[in-house]
Amino acid sequence: MRLTARTLAAGFAVLALGGGASSAAAATPAAAEGASTTLSESSPAPAAGAGAPQQPASPTTTGAASIAQLSNETTLTIWAHPEIPGQIYVQPDSRSRRIAKLHMYTEDGFPEVYLLLSSYIDAEGREWAKLRIPGRPNGRTGWTLRELLGAFHRTSWRIEVDRRERRMRVYYSGSLRRVFPVGVGKPSTPTPPGRFWIRERFRLTNPSNPYWPYALGTSDYSTLSEWPGGGVVGIHGAFGEPQKIPGDPSHGCIRMLDPDIAWLAPRITLGTPVEIL
Repeated sequence: MRLTARTLAAGFAVLALGGGASSAAAATPAAAEGASTTLSESSPAPAAGAGAPQQPASPTTTGAASIAQLSNETTLTIWAHPEIPGQIYVQPDSRSRRIAKLHMYTEDGFPEVYLLLSSYIDAEGREWAKLRIPGRPNGRTGWTLRELLGAFHRTSWRIEVDRRERRMRVYYSGSLRRVFPVGVGKPSTPTPPGRFWIRERFRLTNPSNPYWPYALGTSDYSTLSEWPGGGVVGIHGAFGEPQKIPGDPSHGCIRMLDPDIAWLAPRITLGTPVEIL
């Protein structure tokens, strides 16, 4: 899947990611590619509706006294947009090996999303953040200076996709909320397994669009690296083939029945962890 204005050219609106609200700002494809999204500091409990934003919890100290856990990726996940381009290192030390660069935007022009795992204060008093890195190869982590990142945001949502069962399980604060049938990658183009997260969200306004009614961009990159943008794995509607769900009809993307993704997409936030088994 490639979540660009061209692939979504049948018409879409960019969803304002504020709490559990489902409001959307209409946008042309050209305008939406560079649009920024908004998100409250917390995702509200589903039964409570849109509540007052809450600040992320203070980090929990683990192991060495100067290292603090930020995310457990089960009941609490912290994420941030980058504010300043910079380097990502294998260790929280600018003398260690550089493994990637912070990039400001996703392939579709939205502010990039980094999932944050832990923090560290070095001997010079500088704060570092350990993060998951979007891009090939999947599964990389590294350290960058905290000052390069924007405000920390939180989510208590979690998505788990079992490729063998063709099922998606959706959790909130560790509690199972829904189970959905899904379509996954065919044997020749399987959906890559691992730990990922939601980086983009599109609300589609034209029912004739094959991704309708929503498309979610993840940090998972498919086996089809020759696709434009590197083959980002998406979670989207049934692609006009609901009869193939559950099943393995895709090139790596995760397909959902239209009512199911219409329930899921307005509730979750950017930064929601996605574990593919």
